[in-house]
Amino acid sequence: MAKACEKKVVRSPKRRSLPLSKRKKGFSPVESGFREEEALQEAQRCLGVRGCESCDLCTLLCPDLCITRDETTGGLLIDLDYCKGCGICAAICPKGAIQMVLEDVG
Repeated sequence: MAKACEKKVVRSPKRRSLPLSKRKKGFSPVESGFREEEALQEAQRCLGVRGCESCDLCTLLCPDLCITRDETTGGLLIDLDYCKGCGICAAICPKGAIQMVLEDVG
């Protein structure tokens, strides 16, 4: 059984700015800052939290060779039947895209 590597696209929030007519009347800031929700979204997008960048470090350092790349989609596949759960892939991933999670036995 293989698990696909998911990559989500997060768009940057649209910047708000003063209309041209108000810009000519004074020295007010042209662009306003982000709202709290937009700032958090932009920080997550900018820092690339949990985003696989296809660096292939996990593929190279996996001792069981259970991490491969899908030739058609380019996504990573983790063969959970061969993975022994050593956690090297999760520890070496620079973006934190791989997480070790306990499986539900029940």
